[in-house]
Amino acid sequence: MKPIVQISLDLTNIDEALETAALALRAGVDWLEAGTPLILAEGLHGVRKLREAFPGVPIVADLKTMDGGYLEAEMMAKAGATHVVVMARANAETIKCVVKAGKDFGVKVMGDNMICPDMVEGAKFLEDLGCDYVIHHIGYDERRGIAAAGHRMPSPLDQLREVVAAVNIPVQAVGGLSLEQAIMCPQYGAPLVVLGAPLTIDADSFKTADGNLEESLRMICAAIHAQKTVFPSKS
Repeated sequence: MKPIVQISLDLTNIDEALETAALALRAGVDWLEAGTPLILAEGLHGVRKLREAFPGVPIVADLKTMDGGYLEAEMMAKAGATHVVVMARANAETIKCVVKAGKDFGVKVMGDNMICPDMVEGAKFLEDLGCDYVIHHIGYDERRGIAAAGHRMPSPLDQLREVVAAVNIPVQAVGGLSLEQAIMCPQYGAPLVVLGAPLTIDADSFKTADGNLEESLRMICAAIHAQKTVFPSKS
């Protein structure tokens, strides 16, 4: 699978999200993500606006679904999302409902293993229940809390190769990656590269980062798209 660049629109204003999305697509980004802050602020309206503005572009709705899986996935699919996110820590029936809705409404399901006691087993669990992708995710609060306690901040790269080797579906790594680490993800076997807070979105204010974002994104996209995904040996 060729590397894909996704920008996470972790913003709280639809106008800024639309502006950032247009800039990102001009720079070579492949997928748009309606980040959780945007969904909380704008809901289905925000996803509809993205779909109206960018027909044909894949849109990930980062719902972080924990319950009511079928309805949440159905609503986002009808609003124009092409991908929805369900959590591995949800009940298995919820994950099955999201997968069923995905099949019924033509959307792909991304399963997120955040806060799983065993991240590798969490990824396998998601695949076994029919998810199309795995998001290997170290959470925002978890990272900050561990760092505040004086410990090394965990990174999704710590177990990324193990997760990739354990499943047969594409993997995405999320959670506090530096720009250099994000660009390296295809070398770990994870072809879906997410650019968001703090790479393109200010992680504290949840506003678009200052600077020449479009030119920076163009160089980042070129570096990622030039790679081949290197898959580790399966366990």
